[in-house]
Amino acid sequence: MNFIVTGAAGFIGYHTAKKILEDGNRVIGIDNINDFYDIKLKNERIKSLEQFDKFEIKKIDLKSKKDVLDLQNSLPNISSMIHLAAFAGVRTSITDPWSYQDNNVNATLNLLELCKIANIKNFSLASTSSVYGDSKSIPTKESDTSSFPLSPYAASKISAELLAFTYNYHFDINVAILRFFTVYGPFGRPDMVIFKFIKSILDNKPITIYGDGNQTRDFTFVTDVANALIKSINQKGFEVYNVGGGKAISVNNLVKLIEKYLDKNAIINNIERDPSDIEHSLADITKIKNKLNWDPKYNIEKGVIETGKWFLENQEFINSIKIQE
Repeated sequence: MNFIVTGAAGFIGYHTAKKILEDGNRVIGIDNINDFYDIKLKNERIKSLEQFDKFEIKKIDLKSKKDVLDLQNSLPNISSMIHLAAFAGVRTSITDPWSYQDNNVNATLNLLELCKIANIKNFSLASTSSVYGDSKSIPTKESDTSSFPLSPYAASKISAELLAFTYNYHFDINVAILRFFTVYGPFGRPDMVIFKFIKSILDNKPITIYGDGNQTRDFTFVTDVANALIKSINQKGFEVYNVGGGKAISVNNLVKLIEKYLDKNAIINNIERDPSDIEHSLADITKIKNKLNWDPKYNIEKGVIETGKWFLENQEFINSIKIQE
């Protein structure tokens, strides 16, 4: 089978493309290798994927309608598109909302048009638990409201979901929306909390905790996310799925887990909670278990060990990466 994976140089895109390739399929990766964070990390992921004969990278700006639609002339018969390319991050979207509209909404529209004209019948879209806002319904179900986003990032993801629904409705493209809950793991983004916590503790630098640290998150290991994405391309019609670890942990207890693994104490700097941050998140994953036969294989303890192990084995490379404060 032939797949398109957008954002193949990104964290989740890399792991998803790698799993598809390991299963013997062909992947056309699309990425513009932007400098949202250090491109050295992105280039290293692409280098890893290029070890597979059936991998091809196309450096395309998904905001360009012409460039995206021109792809139809050079594509083999594509069975499925997994769309992971996006601008992520709640706080950054507050200061630069235009980039999120362009990269998350307009780019998705261009790709849906490509699916229509190139007869790509399966479209899986990476979304986020941020669409639920500060939901008090815990665990959160897919049917809970997504009408009150707290950031332009979340609003852009809701917009992309709605566009995908219309293409399913009008053009019979199978659409799976996967709402991720705080993804982490090896080869992660340097702006993500577990990456930052591990690096700061190793470097004897303070870690920043917003609020009192009692806020909870449902952390989801990246391998589990990749498996959910691959399973999602087989479903028919339009469906929305939560993808989470199924168990929440407080930020304070997360720090304790990392301290235990590294055998080193953190220096903690508590600052005022950001109003765009939610207080608690926990996914109800009943639907994806039942419909896609998916279960998370990594709990937070096992996931922190795997992530920490990767960190310790690649410290020289990680130290060469520019980390944005």
